[in-house]
Amino acid sequence: MRKIVLCPNVQRDEGLAFTSRVRDMLAADGRRVVVSPVCGGPDYVPPMPVCGLDQALEWADLLVTLGGDGTILRIAPQVMVHEVPLVGVNLGHTGFLTELDRDNAELLRRAAAGQFGLVPRMMLDVEVRREGQRVFFDTALNDAVISGIVQSVHLTALGDGHRIVSLSGDGLILSSPTGSTAYSLAAGGPLVEPGAEAIVLTPVCAHILAARSFVLSPERTVTVLPADVGEGRRCVLSVDGRGLTDLLDGDAVIVTKSAHRLLIADLGTKSFYETAFEKLGERA
Repeated sequence: MRKIVLCPNVQRDEGLAFTSRVRDMLAADGRRVVVSPVCGGPDYVPPMPVCGLDQALEWADLLVTLGGDGTILRIAPQVMVHEVPLVGVNLGHTGFLTELDRDNAELLRRAAAGQFGLVPRMMLDVEVRREGQRVFFDTALNDAVISGIVQSVHLTALGDGHRIVSLSGDGLILSSPTGSTAYSLAAGGPLVEPGAEAIVLTPVCAHILAARSFVLSPERTVTVLPADVGEGRRCVLSVDGRGLTDLLDGDAVIVTKSAHRLLIADLGTKSFYETAFEKLGERA
């Protein structure tokens, strides 16, 4: 019997009705199914037995998210530690990370039987050092964004201590290949195959014409130094959209390739190129 964890976004699956159907389908095949909802809030009362995600992932063979890309981004730091393969069912909008949707969720039966390939997704460790001490740490599947609030910010990016770019503008995005299809792409960055390894640095609305995206070696240590912060000028860091952390003059945001990876279960329904054309516009 294989253990399957269903991780529904309760804001996308009202009353967990779709989750209930998927649970019953997999249970009918003899699978042990555990439900661990996300995004429910402290007052949420689930309509079925559930358990916490870390407990659910113990000895699990597959994690199925039922929501959108945001659901995967929210739980990725927990899932990466357990190294459980993940497949997503899109109940949201764009869904770059989710391979399935409501109409082909029947393919989850194949995934639950272990009939899938694995695509490891590179992740980024992000830390803030202040006066020599680590004051913040997180791991990104998509990106780390350093930006100003209302006003432009002054930033310098270094690669292994060597200056890459100094600029004033709305900010900088440091993305993984997975994140290259998100904010980095909207800011003019390149599309990178998700199975590749690289750190993509993309300026956002820079005030110099020479500011361009850089595709860096995954072994590079990228350091971003904010300047002239304070007196009404606010600079913040956001990792995969999980809140804002204020940065001060003298802080250093350090981004490196993480030792952890997110394992995506690939059912072979479509290639990355097909997904890109489907989500971003049809081929001419």
